Amino acid sequence: MRVPIMAANWKMNKTSGETREFIKTFKPLVADVRETEIVIAPPFTSLQAAADLLEGGNIRLAGQDVFYEVSGAYTGEVSPLMLKDAACSYVIVGHSERRQYFGETDETANRKAKAAQDAGLTVIFCIGETLEEREAGNTFDVLKRQTTEGLRGVRADGLVVAYEPVWAIGTGKTASPEQAQEAHRFIRSELVTMYGGAADTIRILYGGSVKPDNISSLMSKEDVDGALVGGASLKVDSFAAIVKYGQET
Repeated sequence: MRVPIMAANWKMNKTSGETREFIKTFKPLVADVRETEIVIAPPFTSLQAAADLLEGGNIRLAGQDVFYEVSGAYTGEVSPLMLKDAACSYVIVGHSERRQYFGETDETANRKAKAAQDAGLTVIFCIGETLEEREAGNTFDVLKRQTTEGLRGVRADGLVVAYEPVWAIGTGKTASPEQAQEAHRFIRSELVTMYGGAADTIRILYGGSVKPDNISSLMSKEDVDGALVGGASLKVDSFAAIVKYGQET
């Protein structure tokens, strides 16, 4: 059985002080959660503040990105070992915003994913189509390319995939549960081709305007194993409600 993951991607939001305030309020609200993994990805500058408060609890820490070298003359980059040293157990790789604004490609995302796994990090590997690609009927072609090229040589253990339709990120538009399941089912079939039976253990998250009022319907689908949450994860009550979907919060 695949344990669900609810991952918060704070993007370029929250100072160290704001991170501490969030976690101090959030932790008691989810302290009893055992059936769902909780992951928070703050900005790099807030990792230490988060790590100090999360130690020994049920909330895991993630980096929002990583570089594929262990060390060297790469100004502004953060290595996998640095994330491990900052108490991270997860890292997000290949997010659509990295692809859109910072030149991330399937090749560089692949190198990052392999380097992260080599350092002992679990990779949340993001894939997804743009509105133009969906309207052109190319959704599955895009997902197939991003999966096969992006995950070449990446191990099934220590891998989580996040399907994030680019047209639904920060737009308020959400793929319907049926659209999400269709994409997740296709991704699962591609993972089976790559990994065989191990594909059944790989969790596939949905990302794209996830909110407390749509998480239960998304999670009702067979191949939706959790969510990568952006804007709705910035507010304590909102993210707590998502983590505790189907329960009283």
